[in-house]
Amino acid sequence: MNHGFRTTERASLLLIMAVAACASLPPANHNLQDAHRQYSEASSDPVVADHASLELKVASDALDRADRASANRDDQDEVSHLAYVASQRVAIARSVGAQRIAEQKVAQADGQRNEIRLQARTQEVNQARDAAAIARSDAVQSDLVAGAAVAGAAASRQDAQTAQAATDMANQRSENALQGTRDAQAQNAKLQSELEALNAKKTDHGMVITMGDVLFDTDHAHIKSGAMRNVEKLAGFLRDYPMRTAEIDGFTDSVGGEAHNLELSDRRADSVRTALVSMGIDASRLTTHGYGEAYPVAGNQNAGSRQLNRRVEVILSDDAGKILPR
Repeated sequence: MNHGFRTTERASLLLIMAVAACASLPPANHNLQDAHRQYSEASSDPVVADHASLELKVASDALDRADRASANRDDQDEVSHLAYVASQRVAIARSVGAQRIAEQKVAQADGQRNEIRLQARTQEVNQARDAAAIARSDAVQSDLVAGAAVAGAAASRQDAQTAQAATDMANQRSENALQGTRDAQAQNAKLQSELEALNAKKTDHGMVITMGDVLFDTDHAHIKSGAMRNVEKLAGFLRDYPMRTAEIDGFTDSVGGEAHNLELSDRRADSVRTALVSMGIDASRLTTHGYGEAYPVAGNQNAGSRQLNRRVEVILSDDAGKILPR
């Protein structure tokens, strides 16, 4: 009887320990599990790993935030939201990787076409030079051989016509090159005018457009209807220059918790990106980052300075789509 009592007691103790162990684990969240699966697949894809490493790092950071929320037993809706953000970051990384592979292929094709054009132009110049040399040779031969004067003169005239045609062609090419220079200058002037209209400033990271907190109500991430005009102007610029990309960065002041500010800045940057996509801008050309209260442009000691820190910055790439890291 005593042995049976001890066996029952041991079984009860093991059951209690098992229940306690289960209670210590955070509840499973299918959205978070799915985000981990998507990130694992993307990180093992060489296209994403080699051509969208920065975007993949942003996805990893977003996934870490979701994991921390789950480990802290935050509200499951919040964990699901953070997992959704991480999944979107993974999708953006995949899209950017595919876009950059396509751009490399286009650049390679352009290089081949330029090489063919160069070879054709070189051949034309050589032919013109040879024709001129033949013309001079025939003229000298005409002076030495009197009996072939008529035939030599006819040949010389033909060669002179060929040389003149080559000269005319060279002049036309020069005019085309000059027109190309004028067109490039006009395009550059138009670009500068549009950047000035957007109040873009040149920085170490590229041309930066700063949108103040007039875009949003306090502690909200929905763009106010009255502020949408600024986003429409940016969308118009990106449509005019399809080779350029944009990085959208959100910032807050130091009021409130650091985690809350980071999440708010992230949602505000996403709101601007979503608005641009709805206006016809390809999502693969847009990346977002939420920096919270990092990188302040003014102190946070008074209301005016804090207002300057509550902003969204849009960094425009160069014509090759490159943006220097912050």
